[in-house]
Amino acid sequence: MRRICLSVTGILLSLFASFAQTPSKDSSSYKSRKLSFEEANLVSSYYRQDGDNAAVTGGIGSEKLTDLSNSIDVRFIKWDKRSRKHSFDIEVGVDHYTSASSDQINPQTISSASHADTRIYPSLNWSVEDEKKGTTFGAGLSFSTEFDYQSAGLGLNFSKKTANRNGEFTAKGQVYLDRLKYILPVELRPGGGGGGNGDDEGEHYPTKNRNSYSGSLSYSQIINQRLQVMFIADLVYQQGYLGLPFHRVYFLDNSVNIEKLPDQRIKIPLGFRASYFLGDRVILRGFYRYYTDDWGVKAHTVNLETPIKINPFLSVSPFYRYYTQTAADYFMPYRNHKLTDEFYTSNYDLSKFNSNFYGAGFKITPPKGVFGIQRLNTLELRYGHYTRTTGMNSDIVSLHLKFK
Repeated sequence: MRRICLSVTGILLSLFASFAQTPSKDSSSYKSRKLSFEEANLVSSYYRQDGDNAAVTGGIGSEKLTDLSNSIDVRFIKWDKRSRKHSFDIEVGVDHYTSASSDQINPQTISSASHADTRIYPSLNWSVEDEKKGTTFGAGLSFSTEFDYQSAGLGLNFSKKTANRNGEFTAKGQVYLDRLKYILPVELRPGGGGGGNGDDEGEHYPTKNRNSYSGSLSYSQIINQRLQVMFIADLVYQQGYLGLPFHRVYFLDNSVNIEKLPDQRIKIPLGFRASYFLGDRVILRGFYRYYTDDWGVKAHTVNLETPIKINPFLSVSPFYRYYTQTAADYFMPYRNHKLTDEFYTSNYDLSKFNSNFYGAGFKITPPKGVFGIQRLNTLELRYGHYTRTTGMNSDIVSLHLKFK
């Protein structure tokens, strides 16, 4: 992992050094037909959580987890002969996590393969914008890989602005084709495999497929100089193996099996977003989402954020999110399921709970660049604390650097 981080850091430093040597052009007066750099974003975050309802051990036990995430996306642009703007976004992300509960998949090993893992997820996106027609069309490819999970994604999107440019309609479609290793808890493997050799990575596991298809429609409207609103409607269909094979379920008689869930799921989120400019220094941003699916989960999300401009170059953004959901039809706590149940899980992500997430962000955009580096025009630091009525809690801190 250290070698990966050092290699990525070296590549980033080389890229930024080359960007700093590239003379900038005012796009309002010059539109290059050659591919040119527009911006780069580097985001790093650290996440930690704790709790006592791990799905790996049947809804009891430690949920301790840490995750260190780093990603960079670089955007290049060019204009074609018809004065259409083409944008090319290249992103590479690397996450490294450690999980106490995942180490219980096979507690007989020194440290099982899932105790710590690294996820790498590159993506490539392209879009073309026709300012005269007010249209934008885009497509994207993504890939994600870790020890027990691989995913490939394809996305398409189209947007059209109204004649007065105050409204915009957007349609998006996304397909994810996933494959996961069928890693059973050690005591449920045929012949009790994986015991005591100290190396779960040497095991050969069968695989299961999971496919996700989603569509999204949204409409944004500028009501006046102060108020902007957006309406969002999504539809998600999942098909295939939708559980995880190392999630244990303990029944009333203390027998154990892995969770069993339907092989199809339909999700319908509906959302509304609004931004109100309260003078020149304060923006009120609100978001509400209603969610329902055919597993019996219904949820409400309310999110409030208020960016406050301290001066032209410094702003602070306190935020708060409240979330509540009902339990899935197939959820029961530890040793509550009956052997006659058709489907069963003790994953507390599918339980009834309320959660609160709150924190603040700080952003600086000095005219001479952050730390005097002209190309580094934005630095944003955010912190959030999360609590859930099931007892789980977490903290996340993130750093965002933007290069122009």
